[in-house]
Amino acid sequence: LIRLLSTHCVSDPDWASYTLGVFICLSCSGIHRNIPQVSKVKSVRLDAWDEAQVEFMASHGNEAARAAFESKVPPFYYRPTFSDCQLLQEQWVRAKYERQEFLHPEKQEPYSAGYREGILWKRGRDNGQFLSRKFVLTEREGALKYFNKNDAKEPKAIMKIEHLNATFQPAKIGHPHGLQVTYLKDNSTRNIFIYHEDGKEIVDWFNALRAARFHYLQVAFPGASDADLVPKLSRNYLKEGYMEKTGPKQTEGFRKRWFTMDDRRLMYFKDPLDAFARGEVFIGSKESGYTVLEGLPPSTQGHHWPHGITIVTPDRKFLFTCETESDQSEWIAAFQKVVDRPMLPQEYAVEAHFKHKP
Repeated sequence: LIRLLSTHCVSDPDWASYTLGVFICLSCSGIHRNIPQVSKVKSVRLDAWDEAQVEFMASHGNEAARAAFESKVPPFYYRPTFSDCQLLQEQWVRAKYERQEFLHPEKQEPYSAGYREGILWKRGRDNGQFLSRKFVLTEREGALKYFNKNDAKEPKAIMKIEHLNATFQPAKIGHPHGLQVTYLKDNSTRNIFIYHEDGKEIVDWFNALRAARFHYLQVAFPGASDADLVPKLSRNYLKEGYMEKTGPKQTEGFRKRWFTMDDRRLMYFKDPLDAFARGEVFIGSKESGYTVLEGLPPSTQGHHWPHGITIVTPDRKFLFTCETESDQSEWIAAFQKVVDRPMLPQEYAVEAHFKHKP
């Protein structure tokens, strides 16, 4: 069995489902244990295996399971990696093996029909309370809408699919099914925070949003392949966390703010769950005059945290400080990654329209 194990490319595959014939990692073994009617799990090294079980593993394996259980995965459906949240990993395993959604396309209707409505818990912008709100996703109108009352005629907000992003943020939102949705309003980023008690429901919403983005992009870029479009459907943030910042004159004191690096937009908030950023900084490429430097100008005063970062843009310098050296290294790496990447034609338009709120 150990020799057999070495032929399967799975991260730390010390476990196996002897009813499905697949090797799995420790994290996935916990998920498989929750669906005992489909998958029964053993340790490869610690448990006893009879000859029939070993033969079953040898005649099946991960490649065969992939070919069978993933034969009809829609291109827009999110395939989680080991770094994704527990919810995405669990719902992927359940969709694949328990519900067999990728064998039977009719089971994919909740996220592939082009229309979805339902009740989600949404965080109030002013009081921070989660209240139930009706949400409607319509590909025909190219929008996600929500209503303050179920029978309301007019939506409280209309979020265009063109500028919409969704990313799971369980730790930040304080709920294992917490989803952050962002969209552009007057060229500024607006956040809403939602969840559903049922894990399948919120992951279906997430994949329905990705499907809507996929179909929008297929029309917008008719020559593009699925491989070109799929990375654009949703994105996780490059980095988030607290830093200190000072204003444009660099004479006032430094203030602690929550920062989010979303592609080329660096946004800062007073609180991680604020609806609107206090300010946004566009970070272009080195060819366009953007540079990231470790440290602060020698004359800088008023900061409490010792590890400085300077971002030089064509218009001004932005000064930040980090609490720890590792935070500083991670932020510099995130900024450098963006600066090293050449700008796309549409990003020049974003740069031109960009409004930085000092």
